[in-house]
Amino acid sequence: MRDLFSGRSLAGALTGGDALPVRLSNRTYAGTRNAAVRELGFDQPLLWVVLSLLAWGLVMVYSASIALPDNPRFANYSHTHFVVRHGFFILIGMVAALMAFQVPMRTWERFAPWLFAVALVLLVAVLIPHVGTVVNGARRWISFGFMSFQPSELAKLAVLLYAADYMVRRMEVKERFFRAVLPMALAVLVVGMLLLAEPDMGAFMVIVVIAMGILFLGGVNARMFFLMALLVVAAFAMIVLTSEWRRERIFAYLDPFSENHALGKGYQLSHALIAIGRGEIFGVGLGGSVEKLHWLPEAHTDFLLAVVGEEFGLIGVLALIGLFLWLTRRIMYIGRQAIALDQVFAGLVAQGVGLWMGFQAFINIGVNLGALPTKGLTLPLMSYGGSAVLMNLVAIAIVLRVDYENRQLMRGGRA
Repeated sequence: MRDLFSGRSLAGALTGGDALPVRLSNRTYAGTRNAAVRELGFDQPLLWVVLSLLAWGLVMVYSASIALPDNPRFANYSHTHFVVRHGFFILIGMVAALMAFQVPMRTWERFAPWLFAVALVLLVAVLIPHVGTVVNGARRWISFGFMSFQPSELAKLAVLLYAADYMVRRMEVKERFFRAVLPMALAVLVVGMLLLAEPDMGAFMVIVVIAMGILFLGGVNARMFFLMALLVVAAFAMIVLTSEWRRERIFAYLDPFSENHALGKGYQLSHALIAIGRGEIFGVGLGGSVEKLHWLPEAHTDFLLAVVGEEFGLIGVLALIGLFLWLTRRIMYIGRQAIALDQVFAGLVAQGVGLWMGFQAFINIGVNLGALPTKGLTLPLMSYGGSAVLMNLVAIAIVLRVDYENRQLMRGGRA
């Protein structure tokens, strides 16, 4: 690590010393240039982008939910009910994020297995009658009075931390595929069985991508990894083929406007596409959406992007995609930087958060645009939902902590 603090280039440190036991990226740091380290202890641009997404999401939740009290189902709610609750969730998330930022990465590493165990207990608890709350046929929430908590959101962070800790502990056997992968695969399988029992296939998909991404970035044998990826794809295909209602969703996605699907499984997608089509290039203006007026279900949660497309048009959708691309790239960069500083656990955690945010945003955007089958995943940092916003902000705080410790190391201090 001496090269990193003596003023020489990062590339020199990487090419002159021992090779790091992980994959940094498709390209190594050979082309990385030196950058002055700011006195500010965290990544300010990353924080501002996150705050921008939160603020935009708050405005859109208000716009998408303002007409819901006109529906008899929400007749007892005020027109500001959802936006006030969403603002409250963001406030709780910011407090939790501030607390998470204070926790050193060594502590996160030490408690990763325990957090994973807590997540498993909650995933079991949510399936118990009178403990888990059923909404739209799915048992995914545990009510705590002032808010309902979704254990699958905690499971995403818990699996991420556990996978990163696991790879650090098993680094010496990373080329022995079955010894390296089998225990982690069994852990993910247990989580997956509990999630499918809720059912929550969307969360299971995100968790599988996080776990597999960390295994790959941690240096697991590439050829065997891609074989495992094919097996995972085949397993998901079998889950879809053996479930009648999942098959119907796929058929509805292929032709949402057909007579058989327009008023059934294709209803949400068809109205999402109508909303985005109405927006054209510049949108109909903030608050001008028609589809949110009881035509598009879940407009303030899973289909928030459709309202963005209707009110802000193609320009708004492209701006949103650009923000998530920048966010994902920035988080991945912080992770690579941590690995270059020999903070492997911290680096894998940050890159895992990047995979989480990027993949979930990709799925949500793809569903809203009709490019992917309908799946119940929220848009990170923006959609209405207390558990999702809370865990998203905690994950971002951990990334900021990784960046903070990176800067301490580059100034010659200790993390």
